[in-house]
Parts: sequence; C-alpha cells; structure tokens
Amino acid sequence: MSEIVQKAEDFVSDLLENKLDQKFLYHNLKHTQRVVKSTKELIANHQLTDAEQEQLLLAAWFHDTGYSQGVEDHEKNSCTIAANYLKSIDYPADWATMVSSIIMATKRHYEPQTLLEKIIRDADASHFAQKSYWETTDFLKEELKKLNIASYSDKEWRNENIKMFRNEHEFYTDYAKENWDILKEKNLKQLIKDKKSEKEIAKKEALKAKYKSESPDRGIQTLFRVTLKNHLTLSDIADTKANILLSVNAIVISVALSNLIPKLDNPSNAYLIYPTVIFITFSVISMVLAVLATRPNVTSGQFTKEDVTNKKVNLLFFGNFHKMKLDDYEWAIQELVKDKEYIYSSLTKDLYFLGLVLHRKYKILRLTYTMFIIGIIISVIAFGIAFRFFGPDRMQF
Repeated sequence: MSEIVQKAEDFVSDLLENKLDQKFLYHNLKHTQRVVKSTKELIANHQLTDAEQEQLLLAAWFHDTGYSQGVEDHEKNSCTIAANYLKSIDYPADWATMVSSIIMATKRHYEPQTLLEKIIRDADASHFAQKSYWETTDFLKEELKKLNIASYSDKEWRNENIKMFRNEHEFYTDYAKENWDILKEKNLKQLIKDKKSEKEIAKKEALKAKYKSESPDRGIQTLFRVTLKNHLTLSDIADTKANILLSVNAIVISVALSNLIPKLDNPSNAYLIYPTVIFITFSVISMVLAVLATRPNVTSGQFTKEDVTNKKVNLLFFGNFHKMKLDDYEWAIQELVKDKEYIYSSLTKDLYFLGLVLHRKYKILRLTYTMFIIGIIISVIAFGIAFRFFGPDRMQF
C-alpha cells in the first residue's frame, strides 16, 4: 500500500468515525472498509498499473465520505472532499480528477464504461455475494427508517431486495461474474425461499383464522367444559358419600349380627330385642337408599336416523347409543359435527340430564343421611329406655 493511500485511510477513518451521523448504520466506516477489501481482491485479479491501483483504492476510501454532509448529492460531496484532501497533499490534479470520476461511477443506475469504473461498481455491491449480506441489508433497512427516507415492512423489504437482485444489479468484471455471481444467486434463492415460507405461513394463519371463526367461541367452550367438569365432580362426591354410608351401615350390621343378636336367645336379654330391631331396621333402610342413590338407570341404547335428522337424540350420552352399530353411530356423529347448533344442543342436553341425575342422587342421598341420623337417635333412645326400665337390674328389683 502506498503512503498516500495509507494517509487517505487515516483521514477517512477519522472523518467517518467522528463526523458521520450515527443514524448511518450501513453507509459507515465498516461498509467503506468492506468496499476497500473487495477492491483489493479485484485489483489482484486484473492487470493494472500502479497509478490505476492507487486511484482505485483512493476512490474506494473516499466514495461514501459525502454522507458526512448528508444524503443529498453524496457522490458529488464525496468527490469534493476527496479533491480537497488530495489537493492539500499536492496530489497530481489529473490523477485526482480520475479519482473523482471513479467515485461518480458508484452512483445508482450509472453504467460503468471503463475497467476501473467496473471494478469500483462491483466492489461497492460485493456484499450481495457475501455471507454478511443478511446483516448488511438489515442495517440498510434500519438506516433508511432512521433517516426518514423510507420505511419498509419485512415483506416489502424482501421484495425490494429480490427486485434489486433480479432486475437492477449485475456484476461487470469477469472475475466478479465467475466468482461472485454464484454466491449472489445463493442469497437470492434464500430470499425467494423466505418469501415462499412467508406465503405458506400466511396461508396457515388464514386457515387457522377461518377455523377459529367457524369453531365455537373460546368462552362458550370454557363454559361447557367447566360446567361438565363440575357436574362430574359433584356426581363423584355423591357416589363417595353413598359409599361411606354403605360401608358404615355394613359394619354396624356386621357387628350387630356377630355380637348383639346371638345374645337375644337368652331370656334375660329380651329387653334388647326392640332396640336391636330398630337399630338394624334403620341401618338397612340407609343401605337401601344409598344403593338407590348410586344405582344406574338402564336406557334403550338405540336411536333412529329420524331422531338424528330432527335433532332429538343426544349423541354424547352413551346410554343413547350403546346398542347401536359402529357404522350407524359414525354416520350420526358426522351429521352432528356438520351442524354447530346441533353440537350446542347436544352439549346443553348433556348438561341438563346430568343435572337431573345429580338432583335425583342428592335428593336420595339427603334422605339417606336423614334416615341414618334419625335411626341412630331413635336407636340410642330405645337402648336407653330398655336399659333404664327393662334392664337386668330393674328386673331383679
């Protein structure tokens, strides 16, 4: 690297680091260094004079310095900055003019004429063929937004990039065409792939939204789910309470049969007959009522196609279809899911009849507990009276 290029690098680095607006996330020192690196790669693969190489590197360093004075006419401003600097170091005027000419070749939509112009154009757009493209394109998108030049959505920005790749940009030097076009095409394919993926996601979201609009509202689903769960929980509680009474009374009767009744054969224990009969009778009544509270009802287990067509049968309750053939039941379910109102009607009927079953269970269960309590009280009173007035001590007296 010549001494002039090294001094230009120091000057430009200081300028872009200290005088460039922080909103320039893309057109900054990092971008300039990347262009210089690509320029060196292209120079190494072309037969150029020392003067041409120096002019290219100077143009690469100065080509975006105009952004330090704003976006408008930044190429001309870059030329002015370069010309003033080169003049200050007594750089040959005709060579400085060549540097400015190369810088102007970086202007968008300009068609390069000379090899030097083609090299700077390819170097300035080399990021299209680099792995860092995805990072740099995001920086450019954000830069345009921060500078209030343009604001793009991700979809719009992707489309703009695809348009740039396909319709506007091309590499001009033979080296870039042979070595960079492949990588550029790879990035383009990824852009197209992302666009297709976005369309597929959009289709899925549309189908999801359509399904959601056609499916029961979440609040209605929650209503039925919670209510059905509460009904089943209450049914389990009722069965548990009935089983407790069955177990208690079974123990009471077992104890009575094994310990109390055998003693009634003795004439001296005749006073215990009536209390014992009362005690066992109420225990048996409690057991019978507990069994009735949990005893299932047997239904027909069949329905007709007319019942389904007229929406008279609840297909969600097993008691209505347990005798049906599988094919008939599958047909009925298919008819059910076609009609949202029929679904709601079936769920409502299911809730209603579960409520009737619960009413019957708890009504009998309440009677069962009442009989058990009354039986215990009357039995205790009967045993007390028997012991008080007819017990062994009273008989001897």
